[in-house]
Amino acid sequence: MTETLPPCPKCASPFCYQLDGLITCPECGHEWSAAPSAEETAAVRDSVGNLLSDGDTVTVIKDLKLKGSSNVIKVGTKIRGIRLVDGDHDIDCKVPGIGQIGLKSQFVKKVTG
Repeated sequence: MTETLPPCPKCASPFCYQLDGLITCPECGHEWSAAPSAEETAAVRDSVGNLLSDGDTVTVIKDLKLKGSSNVIKVGTKIRGIRLVDGDHDIDCKVPGIGQIGLKSQFVKKVTG
């Protein structure tokens, strides 16, 4: 057996074993799937389908009104050093002239080159 199984997420027991696609803990009886869930494998993509990662530079593809403010992020605004986060607004960034803000990836395009 060259494969190392992860410890139990409930009780942290290292004595887990795999049976029919499920990993089972003999100490607490907890069972979970051995395959990664869709949420773990989901990748953040921009408006045209490019894969985004931390530190990328993106541009805004349409004017975005800021909620609770009269400010607008104009189309073509370049944002450097994005950070990917979980949630509805999946990009954390610092917009020039605005400050720290969360954006949705569907409103940006990755800058290449």
